[in-house]
Amino acid sequence: MSDPTFRPWRKSTRSDGGQNCVEVSDAVDGSTMLVRDSKDKTGPNLTFTGSGWTAFIAGAKKGQFDLT
Repeated sequence: MSDPTFRPWRKSTRSDGGQNCVEVSDAVDGSTMLVRDSKDKTGPNLTFTGSGWTAFIAGAKKGQFDLT
């Protein structure tokens, strides 16, 4: 991505270094967060608003999305 309104892609600190990695890029103004599969850099992105991202992270920390 060469859009100057977004910071460079970076791997999640929770990625395990194997095949289960995601990358994130956030808008410089904090309004949007993008998430993509690190194995498919040209594939689709999930897009969150700033407040949506905050809610998603809070839910993940509480285990709301755990499959077990």
